[in-house]
Amino acid sequence: MDDLLPTHLWVSAHIRAADAQGVAMTVVRKGDPSRGTVILKLNRLDRSFTVLVQTREGDGDRLFWARGTGPDPVPEADADAYIARQTRYDPDVWVVEVEDRQGRHWFEGPVR
Repeated sequence: MDDLLPTHLWVSAHIRAADAQGVAMTVVRKGDPSRGTVILKLNRLDRSFTVLVQTREGDGDRLFWARGTGPDPVPEADADAYIARQTRYDPDVWVVEVEDRQGRHWFEGPVR
């Protein structure tokens, strides 16, 4: 994992790419700038939310996103409660909110 971009650069690049496509993406919480894990709060702009948690498998090269709040969208209070629990457990985590009606996360890696 030493060859991976620092988290702050990786997140910034994705924010710029989404912005160029007209999609709002906001850093809600900054974690460790070098190695913090990322949590995505997907806001579909219809009062439904999905939380995705960055995960790596195998030797750390294969990135995917785990559905922290389950397969179905949840109310914002449920999404925020999940994120609060995760940030208490891992203070280095980043939280990025993505506002996209289609529910796209804009980061590489599949959702599982």
